[in-house]
Amino acid sequence: MGKGGNVRSWGLLLVWSTSVLLLLLPAGEAIWVTLPAKETKCLSERIQTNVVVLADYLIVSDDHGDPTPTISVKVTSPYGSNIHHQENMTYGQLAFTTKESGSYLACFWIDGHNEGDKDVSVSLSWKTGVAAKDWESVARREKIEGVELELIKLEGAVESIHENLVYLRGREAEMRSVSERTNTRVALFSAMSLGICIVVSIMQLWYLKQFFQRRKLI
Repeated sequence: MGKGGNVRSWGLLLVWSTSVLLLLLPAGEAIWVTLPAKETKCLSERIQTNVVVLADYLIVSDDHGDPTPTISVKVTSPYGSNIHHQENMTYGQLAFTTKESGSYLACFWIDGHNEGDKDVSVSLSWKTGVAAKDWESVARREKIEGVELELIKLEGAVESIHENLVYLRGREAEMRSVSERTNTRVALFSAMSLGICIVVSIMQLWYLKQFFQRRKLI
């Protein structure tokens, strides 16, 4: 990860991965991420395909007399594709439309050239789906406002919930299919194991009978 590779070369990097359901945040509300020195903190969210994602990040520093530290940011798709990668940043924005369904990972770390071992606080605003839509542009284009605009927002939220339910139902059907195939394979394996044990036991009895007959013990 660019500067992150230098931090890892010091042997002091501890990757701390934190899974967060960002969808549970109210629309437009930012979360605070505290970055310890020489560590990487990651946040993930499971997102479907064709969903718009908008994010703003900003370093919040209380040391007005010292130079503001910089951070690096990297966002990757569920299959490891690099969506966003910036270094030496104090603030930034990113926007993309998901092409893969799965967990998207956003990682933050302090750049290696920053001095000191102080923690850095980052304000992160992460919006997906309906929350990421520019409703002001929609209102101007459609010439709507007030209650009508709120109803359109609610309609968009309902559609998003419906899409999530359809996605979850598909995932449940997929997992059920995998479970059924696994159960079938386990049953076949158990039957084969039992058959092999029976055949081996019969062969052992036949061998012992032949052995004792040759020795004229029976």
